[in-house]
Amino acid sequence: MKLISWNIDSINAAVEHKSARGEMTWSVLNNIAEATPDVFAIQETKLKATGLTKKQANAIAELFPDYHVFVNPSLARSGYSGTMVLSRQEPLSVDFPKIDAPGDMDMEGRVITLEFANFYVSTVYTPNSGSELARLDDRGLWDDQYRRYISSLDQKKPVIFSGDMNVAHEEIDLKNPKTNHHSAGFTDQEREKFTTLLGAGFTDTLRTLNPDVPSIYTWWAQISKTSKINNSGWRIDYYLVSNRIADKVTQSTVLDTGKRQDHAPIQLEIDLL
Repeated sequence: MKLISWNIDSINAAVEHKSARGEMTWSVLNNIAEATPDVFAIQETKLKATGLTKKQANAIAELFPDYHVFVNPSLARSGYSGTMVLSRQEPLSVDFPKIDAPGDMDMEGRVITLEFANFYVSTVYTPNSGSELARLDDRGLWDDQYRRYISSLDQKKPVIFSGDMNVAHEEIDLKNPKTNHHSAGFTDQEREKFTTLLGAGFTDTLRTLNPDVPSIYTWWAQISKTSKINNSGWRIDYYLVSNRIADKVTQSTVLDTGKRQDHAPIQLEIDLL
């Protein structure tokens, strides 16, 4: 079973591909389609509150024919956040859960969960703590509620979940840990919450397969023209699985996006089907 997850940073920018970066995004999306994943999870769709436009839906259908498409747009602020999942197999059920998160977070389309016969597949777009850590406290409450939600699924059947989790867990997971110690995504609180999530019964698949390998990143800042060239990045996108199926993971990797900065897709291969 092959799964791919990607913070695309705007479905519309990919579909329109009118800029150089849009062209690169469209190219990556086409490469993912050619890989024919069993499940493709997308974060930060930035769709309108009404979901996919006709043009966007047609473009996705042409790239991913015969896939079941599930969209969770932000209702709190149109064109913001949002998630989407494409599945070759029709799931038993689909949930767009509310996890009793603070503020508008539950209305920002941040989670989709697909139920299959023997496992769940879920994706998440974790809220960023924001400039000057303005949302750090709310982010901490989100982390607690999200952990409770994923743990509740895990009590029923194993879970595979992925997404932009907006945290670099350990110093090995970013290029410059010392200068970013108090930056959003690398505060002590965010890292401790991620440790607690793993401690609730889940495995970080990429790090388990590559325990001491440095310089594996999934995000490079667009604001810096040399971040990708110098591989000055962060690993903030993850595939996590329930501990009891961790031994079934055969591969967990970051897909190459060439010169494109921002997030790269991640891929998981697991022997479950």
